[in-house]
Amino acid sequence: MMLCSSRKDEMKEVGEEEEETEEEFAKDQEEQKEDREVDGGETESNEVQVEEENENISVMSSSLLSSMCGGREGVREEEEEGRVSLITIEEESCPSEPFSSVQLQPNSELAKAEERENDGEEKEGAREVAEDDEESDKEESLSPLQMKRKLDHGPDGRPFPSGKKHCKGSGYLSPSSLVQATPTTFGDLRLDNGHSAQRRRVASGPPPSGLQDWLHTFQTWSGPERLLALDELIDSCETSQVKHMMQVIEPQFQRDFISLLPKELALYVLTFLAPKDLLQAAQTCRYWRILAEDNLLWREKCREEGISECPSLRRRKCVRQGLSVSPWKSTYIRQHRIENNWRKGGAQEPMVLKGHDDHVITCLQFSGDLIVSGSDDNTLKVWSAITGQCLRTLTGHTGGVWCSQMTGATVISGSTDRTLRVWNAESGECVHTLYGHTSTVRCMHLHGNRVVSGSRDTTLRVWDVVTGRCEHVLTGHLGAVRCVQFNGHRVVSGGYDYRVKVWDPETETCLHTLQGHTNRVYSLQFDGVFVVSGSLDTSIRVWDAETGGCVHTLTGHQSLTSGMELRDNILVSGNADSTVRVWDVRTGQCLHTLQGPFKHQSAVTCLQFCRGLVLSSSDDGTVKLWDLRTGAYLRDVVALQSRGSGGVVWRFKASDTRLVCAVGSRNGTEETKLLVLDFDVEAKRKETE
Repeated sequence: MMLCSSRKDEMKEVGEEEEETEEEFAKDQEEQKEDREVDGGETESNEVQVEEENENISVMSSSLLSSMCGGREGVREEEEEGRVSLITIEEESCPSEPFSSVQLQPNSELAKAEERENDGEEKEGAREVAEDDEESDKEESLSPLQMKRKLDHGPDGRPFPSGKKHCKGSGYLSPSSLVQATPTTFGDLRLDNGHSAQRRRVASGPPPSGLQDWLHTFQTWSGPERLLALDELIDSCETSQVKHMMQVIEPQFQRDFISLLPKELALYVLTFLAPKDLLQAAQTCRYWRILAEDNLLWREKCREEGISECPSLRRRKCVRQGLSVSPWKSTYIRQHRIENNWRKGGAQEPMVLKGHDDHVITCLQFSGDLIVSGSDDNTLKVWSAITGQCLRTLTGHTGGVWCSQMTGATVISGSTDRTLRVWNAESGECVHTLYGHTSTVRCMHLHGNRVVSGSRDTTLRVWDVVTGRCEHVLTGHLGAVRCVQFNGHRVVSGGYDYRVKVWDPETETCLHTLQGHTNRVYSLQFDGVFVVSGSLDTSIRVWDAETGGCVHTLTGHQSLTSGMELRDNILVSGNADSTVRVWDVRTGQCLHTLQGPFKHQSAVTCLQFCRGLVLSSSDDGTVKLWDLRTGAYLRDVVALQSRGSGGVVWRFKASDTRLVCAVGSRNGTEETKLLVLDFDVEAKRKETE
């Protein structure tokens, strides 16, 4: 709340001078003191009004009150010659709006004077904007009152927002009428912050002699001299005395600047906080909690962490506190909890799915809540990832199942019986049997509704999954096709003839034959730009898919590279030498070798990386977790009791929230089974409740 008044003898000078000098300010204080002594009862009433923050004071005519809001902090008033100016602002009474104009017209001459003052201030504000570089020089010559006006107003002459929502008005409040009492001393600062005028003093007896003279001398010094004196005083103080100064001073400068800023600026400030700091800030107060629940703020935090999907965009209510919770915040917290479960694990035991008797599980797929395992017992089994129940067994193949692919509820399998079969996993129906290959179907890759299969008959075939029709046959390999990749436009295959071929499936032509390996090619990766091939010759080669040239030869492994995964120029390779390596395919540099005291003790059988983590399984009966960025070992996610004595993890599949492992043994020490680990158990438990 602010009071605008002036003396009768100063009315003519209002339009000429924008601010009072220090001497005039001191003189006014003395005159106001004398007036309060004369008008005792009236002054006492006004002082009560100043201290009562939540009382609205009516001291004007009804026409004036209709254009203004009630007061929160109180009103000072001075009545002289029938002229009163009163401005009140009510806290949070209506949406935030710029101050509008209120013309106080008890005295037309005063109104004209104030109008001239407003015009002068607007021009001054424009000059301040244009002469920004000269402000620092001018500030040294400003009086305390002028400095207060400068601090409380922006470069355009308008006051900075207080962080509160103000009422609309129909009049204009000039910037000069909004200036509060200037906190020229530390005691004034205490009053300005709402503290008591009399703080608690140290009870150490009567004041020392000469204290008032010492204070008077201090007040006669200039600003730089006072700072120098304070430096010397602090240096001469003991620790307990400095601590006392800190206890007195620090609370006075603790301002809730977030609540003082407009909401848009406050949110912008909060964007610089880390998510964990945002969660802590939400515990500060109710207003900070509202800001910290901003949905767009948390969407940006999710984007920074690579989280692009929000399961539910509907805000849910926090019943206990009555606040709405941002769905993006819930998504971030959920993802953080899942990653923490991956990295640190817990006491949960894996769900065990037993089937396929003592046969080897040769292939594994899962989509949503369905898991499909293929075995050399000629069958595939469909499991529920939630209950662990075997929903159905897919029978029809007359030989062992060696490879499979899955999309939604559609499963494609390849067998030693030389056929492919297309299944509906939900009904168990065999939709199509694909005939054409003359030997074992050893590999396949699905893209959209088309699957490319590679066989020991040295050919590749392109099939339409919907119709079951063979669209193209690719011939050219001189040995069995062991691995294949398909991106919808190009087919890449590797075989026992030591060669890698790039095909155009539509024309059935071989675009490039990539020669360089000196032994069988067992693994491939293709991202549309690079072809990466792993061979029994211990090397990994990176090829340009467009030209067919060899870009890099990656050396370091000591045996067969059995599995690889390529994402965003980062290649992870698993080898029979028991190590996993991380490469940059653009530079050919080996970034990390995942080994050390916790490395695998036998051949790596499968690997996958996601969420900044690398998972690798081995014949040693473990699934290990590594940090992709640092290469550090994190923990054993799975460790069979029979590890080291015959227990084997044949293969696994991982999603963001689940890990499914196919385990068993070659000597009967471990049963053939599937282990399912769910890292989103907290969310599942809440949904159940």
